[in-house]
Amino acid sequence: MSVDIGLLVLRVTLGFIFFAHATQKALGWFHGPGIEKSAAIFHGLGQHPGRHMAVIAVLCELLAAVLLAAGIATPFGVAVGASTMLVAAVATNLKAQARWNSAGGGEYPLVLALVLATLGFTGPGSLSVDAALGLPSSDADVRVGIAVVVVALAAASVPIARTARAVRQSREQQMAASR
Repeated sequence: MSVDIGLLVLRVTLGFIFFAHATQKALGWFHGPGIEKSAAIFHGLGQHPGRHMAVIAVLCELLAAVLLAAGIATPFGVAVGASTMLVAAVATNLKAQARWNSAGGGEYPLVLALVLATLGFTGPGSLSVDAALGLPSSDADVRVGIAVVVVALAAASVPIARTARAVRQSREQQMAASR
């Protein structure tokens, strides 16, 4: 039972973090920038078009927040949250050319993605809607955890590739302008 309580605390905490991230971007809550400034930040990170990508991030984070906190469709919630955080980690690392959060890098979203991937393997625990409904989870099959990680990586690959291309083009333009 202590593992199930630990998984519940982890899921609810992650759900709150994702809710806070989404509402920071969308509404300016929790000292966040709001949607217009978030759009500019996303654009600056190579996420084009910035507003569109910010809205997608908000929707993904809200969806992950609800699914994780309730423990419903947990593998899907994990995949959505992990892919969103992978994109954030890579985008900030590429733009800042730094790894650590204190230097503008993507260490924090990477840690969130890895914690979510771990939850993909453990499953939500017995104190979840998934368990109450008898839905399959990775508690019974490690293949669910592997599938969650593969889906998260696949979902993150296109925005990561687009971001890398935009950052590379921006750097090339800056180098050409400085000559």
